[in-house]
Amino acid sequence: MKSRSRLNSISKSFGLTLLIWAASIVSAQAKESLELRIAIEQNAPQVNVGSSVDAQVLDGSQRVLGAIQGMNGFAAQAKDGGVALDKWKSGALWVVPKDPNGVVWIGNRWYRGRVYLVPTGKGLTAVNYVDLEQYLFSVLGSEMSGNWPQEALKAQAVAARSYALHGRQKARNGIFDLGNTQGWQVYNGIQAESSGTQTAVMATAGQVLAHNNQIIDAAFHSSAGGCTDNSEDIWSEPRPYLRHVRNDFDEGSPVNQWSRSFSAAEIGNRFGVGNLQRLELVSTTKNCARVQEIRVVGDRDSKVIDGDKFRAALGLRSTLFTIANQFQPVASNQGQKQSLSGVVFNGRGFGHGLGMSQWGAFNMARRGYNYQQILQQYYLNTGIVPIDVQ
Repeated sequence: MKSRSRLNSISKSFGLTLLIWAASIVSAQAKESLELRIAIEQNAPQVNVGSSVDAQVLDGSQRVLGAIQGMNGFAAQAKDGGVALDKWKSGALWVVPKDPNGVVWIGNRWYRGRVYLVPTGKGLTAVNYVDLEQYLFSVLGSEMSGNWPQEALKAQAVAARSYALHGRQKARNGIFDLGNTQGWQVYNGIQAESSGTQTAVMATAGQVLAHNNQIIDAAFHSSAGGCTDNSEDIWSEPRPYLRHVRNDFDEGSPVNQWSRSFSAAEIGNRFGVGNLQRLELVSTTKNCARVQEIRVVGDRDSKVIDGDKFRAALGLRSTLFTIANQFQPVASNQGQKQSLSGVVFNGRGFGHGLGMSQWGAFNMARRGYNYQQILQQYYLNTGIVPIDVQ
């Protein structure tokens, strides 16, 4: 399906002048670039692709098949074990802008770099091949606000660069290194960039966090609620740099404290136990008391639920919460009794509670701490080192 008018209308709404400006920013990087492979769409029935400038269409071996005009888009589809894009078909396809300042359209956003289309599962996977530092321009704006203090943004840049390269080293498939969602780190293309994110990335270009000469898995989250945990209490593997830290830097953040209320019926139905009778904390982390397991007891069944799965099922911001039961009087043969009518979860923080608290970094930066001090606060036993591009 040809979609030239679609790309033109989107460029007008986004602002073609802004598009060209963002694409032509010069990143501070090594003379040789390091590319990441970011999965933008996975196993999709079709993927809309295009380019802001004239682009080449290549087969999987990168032989030129043809060209598409700038601001012209097509819907790529899986077909007969390969990829079909307009009049071209191959086992895999590339769309590569001829001008290095061009950007590619993948799905519903603009991205720097180029796009690789490959059949996977029952559909297509679209992979954005993008320079590491240019990738971070967007990650910072997707994970933080570009208007945040520069020292917080610099800390995020070093953490995100470390996280990405650690993931690249651990990638278990030959197609991509990372995804673009919260399960990895959020990457929303050039619309998330700003002068603030670009400045922070360029100021820290090539810097990563290392422990024993290895790039660390620099986990981060929105807000610790005043307390981060040891990695083995949240994940299964102990890591000497993801340790318990207690501090007050999250105070005053909009997600430092929260409350959610549910009726007993809502919780009982959500977990399939009938009418909820009670919730019992089975285990919590030893330092911060994040919920590791919780028992949901109903009149038809009782289940022990993993804390993260319980949080996800109810849409809670974290597993760092306490439970307040609500009762209502009901009549019985023995007189009036109290029946559980609802539960209030009073919690702190947002996210898994390992590594850097982004709101903690924000408040530390506002108090005058530099990015090195922020990173030292949350990643113990580490140092900031330059990487060799390869």
